[in-house]
Parts: sequence; structure tokens; C-alpha cells
Amino acid sequence: MTTSSDSWRTAIASALNILKTEKGLDAPDIDAASIVFEIPPKPELGDYAFPMFPFAKAFRSAPPAIAARVGEILGEKALATGLGSAVAAGPYLNVRIEKLSVVETTLRSVKAAGNSWGRGTALAGQKIMVEFSGPNTNKPLHLGHLRNDALGVSISRVLAAAGAEVRKVNIINNRGIHICKSMLAYMKFANGTTPESEGIKGDRFVGNFYVKFHEYAQKNPGAEAEAQELMRKWESGDPETIELWKKMNGWTIAGINVTYKRTGVSFEKAYFESDTYLKGREEVMKGLESGAFYREEDGSVWVDLAEIGLDKKVLLRKDGTSLYVTQDIGTAIYRHNDWAFNRMVYVVASEQQYHFKVLFHILSKLGYEWAKNLYHLSYGMVNLPEGKMKSREGTVVDADDLLDGLRDLAKEEILSKGRELDVGDIDETAEKIALGALHYYLLQATPTKDMLFNPKESLSFTGDTGPYLQYMGARIVSILRKWDELEPGKRGRFRPELLTGPEEWELVKMVASFPDKIAEAYREMNPAVIAAFLYDLAKLFSRYYHDNPIINNLDADLNATRLELTQAVMQSLKNGLELINVPFLEKM
Repeated sequence: MTTSSDSWRTAIASALNILKTEKGLDAPDIDAASIVFEIPPKPELGDYAFPMFPFAKAFRSAPPAIAARVGEILGEKALATGLGSAVAAGPYLNVRIEKLSVVETTLRSVKAAGNSWGRGTALAGQKIMVEFSGPNTNKPLHLGHLRNDALGVSISRVLAAAGAEVRKVNIINNRGIHICKSMLAYMKFANGTTPESEGIKGDRFVGNFYVKFHEYAQKNPGAEAEAQELMRKWESGDPETIELWKKMNGWTIAGINVTYKRTGVSFEKAYFESDTYLKGREEVMKGLESGAFYREEDGSVWVDLAEIGLDKKVLLRKDGTSLYVTQDIGTAIYRHNDWAFNRMVYVVASEQQYHFKVLFHILSKLGYEWAKNLYHLSYGMVNLPEGKMKSREGTVVDADDLLDGLRDLAKEEILSKGRELDVGDIDETAEKIALGALHYYLLQATPTKDMLFNPKESLSFTGDTGPYLQYMGARIVSILRKWDELEPGKRGRFRPELLTGPEEWELVKMVASFPDKIAEAYREMNPAVIAAFLYDLAKLFSRYYHDNPIINNLDADLNATRLELTQAVMQSLKNGLELINVPFLEKM
């Protein structure tokens, strides 16, 4: 918890540096930010447990010995400075903190910070670019894109909350044989129709022709060759082909942008593959001249990957054409020239792990220092219970259909509970519940894990779901409304010493830990840390609210004090939901 854990980190780092001097070690000073802590499994063990394992090697001592000496060094000083007390317990330094000070500091800090509560400065001065989504202009966004977008938006917000300047970018895959297949099918079967004439979104319209091509190809062995010929015309700049390409790209992008707006996704800049793919070829030729790459007898250009334990990789075919990795080389350089980032995060499925390992190594061989700060945020596949989706067979559930289904289910739930008059605009509320259900479900799992998205399960108003968190937020808002209606005599003053119950202390500690959870989420590149924190906070407050009146106590000061705690819980919940792109609802 930032209000006290930072002070303890500083104190422990100072004690470790004293121990380092005692041992005559020639090593850099221990930085407070490197000190980690855990919450003990039982409250009687303390409020924090600081493990000493990370320092065993550098200090050439067993962790229990380090913990014991650090505890001695801190000694009475911790008590005298109001930090609390510390005692060694095996390899851990168990800490008890001064409760009254933490309660008052935490609740006042939350109130003062408001919507900025939880934000930190650990990444201040860092420029971080985050690439996510990466749609193709031959089909709509689907469930896989939704997980990608949820991760991209959330990790961008988490990094910004840690103080970084974040630039969200998209790569639009608008060239290649898959695009030409949709174009060929349009030329053969469209009969001049348009998205407007058919009354459907442009991305869905174009995607239908991608499916039509594969239906056509099953009956016509020459279909692939026709698509390749269309690709050749595009590459040679044939005016009619380019005109159709621009028109169909425009339709798809317009449709995708509607989905982005609906799901709260935005970018500072979109890069188009058609603009950047040639840049990579230039860079490979430079690498060939410098000796970073080599040419085979057939004229193709390769890189030897033995340095990273891999074989070799072709970068230019014998006819001089580029591959995907070649294009990504150019795009990365183009971006850094455009905005000199300190770090770049690629949010891309785990099946591309080899690709990014190779890409990052190649950029390093080309002499780009910033390549060492490139990071692949890898995530697992997501499917529906019915099984794997396939675009070419038309079995993909597109994003809009999925959201429509979730919205309709949410609307049915509201109507079945007779809440339509309480929620205000029922359609707007149902849409926000749908988004909350979707984004929370997609982010509650660690990114690397494959997952099944169960629409009905995601919409449950109880348990570990987005709608449950939204419901708890709306419930707290209703308490605050009732406070506003209370007669003045029942509104006392904030007195932190009145929060003496064990659940109140646990709530304060949990609220105070929110900034640490943001730090943990950015360090691990894992929004699931935030999702788990929010669920634990909501669950704990629900128990507390069930057993303790907030504003109906005879003691007016107790009313005011418990209200401060409730407001702090709400602010943490609201700010956390923002980080995972779940709408906060005031009525539900």
C-alpha cells in the first residue's frame, strides 16, 4: 500500500545498504523500488512480509540471516518514526504498520486525488508505443481482435497511470493476397452492390466476399492463380485495380472504426502496411552491405540466427520480394523515426513468438540500440464453447454480432428483474453492461493463457464478472445519494480512530494497495492483476456493507467516517474499472 509500503521500502533499502557496508561489499546501493512485499496468509503474522531471497546472492548470506540483521538495524527506529514494527520470521521481515496513521493518510489521499488516485510516476519521462489490433481490410473484427484490443487498451492505460507518455498505434494490414481474394470475388459476384445498397457495415460487406472467394475456389482450381494475377496488377500499379483496392479498403476501415468507437478503442496513429512494406527491403539491403546478412546462390537474402539458438531466416526471396518479417523491420524503423520511443510493446498472439524473437534480433544486428527495448506482449487464443473459428469458412463470430448478443442478454436481465425504470436509458445501460462483461472476462485471465469466452457466464450479476463490479459501483453510488439526503444532524465529522473493525482495516489496506497493484500490472504487463484486485475489493466491501450500516448509525461521526471509507472504495473501483475499459455505472 503506497501510503506506508513506500516508507517501509525506503527504510528496508536503507537497512540493507547499512548491511552492505558492514560486509564491505562493493556493489550498487539497493534501490527502494526493488524491494517487493507480500501480504501474509494470516493477519496475525503482520500486515506485510518482505522476502529477503532476492538479496541472498549479492550479500552472500542466507535469507533468514539477512532478515534478522535488517530487523535489528531497523529496531526502535521504525517505532519512533511511526512506521510500525518489524520482526524477522525465517527468510521474511514481517511488518506491522501503525493503523491510525495509515487510515487517515489513505482516506485523505484518495479524496484529494479523486480520479487520479492510484497514478504514479515510476515511468515518468518514458515514451512507450503500444501496437495492437492489427485488422485486415478483408473482414470485420472478430473475437480474437476483441481480446487483442482489450489487452492493448488496458495495458496502455496502465502504463499511462504509471507515468509514461503512451502512444497507441495500429497497423492496418491492407495489402497482400488475402485482400486480392476479396477483390476478385467482388469483381465476379457483386453486380455493383455497395454496403449502402445492401444496408450493412462495410467491413461485413467486404468480409462476405472473402468467404465467397473460398466457395468459388472449391469449385475452380484456377482461383488462386487469378488472385495472384490480381496481386501482380496491384503491385504494378494498375489504375483499375488500385481504384477497387482503395474503395474496398475504405469500406472495411469505415466499418471497423464504428466497432472501435463502440468498444472504447482509439489510436494516436494508424500505420498502413501498403505505406511501410518497401522500407524493410531497403534496410535488408543495407544489412547485406554491412555483412549482417548474406546472399544465397539463388539470389535470396538470409540472416543466420545461430546467436539466438535458431537456424536461419530468409529476408528477401530470390525475386527480391519481401516477407512479413521484412515488412515489420521497415515498419519498426519508420515508427521510431516518427516518434522516438524508449520502449515499444507489440500486443500480438502467442503463435507469433518466433516471429518477434527474430524481428528484435534482426533490428539489433542492424545497429538499432532501441531494439533491446522491444517487447512482445504475447496472448493465447480465445474461442467460443462451440469451437475454433475460421474466417474463410465464415464461422467467425464477428465483434458486432457478439456485442449485440451480449447487449440483448443484458437487456433481458434488466427487464426480468423489473429494473427498467431504475436504470434510465435501458439500451445505453445494456450496452455498457455488455462491454463490462466482455472486457472483464477477456482480461481476468493472464494474457498467455488460451481461453473460452462464455457469453452467458460473462453476464452473471454475481461472482467474478464485470457486471458484478458494475453493480457494486452502482450500489455504492446509491449510498452516497442517500447521504446527500440525510438531515444535517446525522452528518458528523471524519474521525479515523472510529474505524476499528477488522474488515474496515482490511478495506483500508486494500484501497491503499491500489497504486501498488498498478505498478505490479505494468511490471508484469498483465491487466489481470487489476481485475483480480477489483473483484477482491468489491467482494470485501459487499461483506462489510452487509454486516455494518454505513450511514444509519446513531453516532453521526461514525456515519461520516464510514462514508469516507465507502467513497474511497468507490474511487478505487471506478479508477480500476477505467484501467480495464469497463464502464462505471451509477444506476443499474
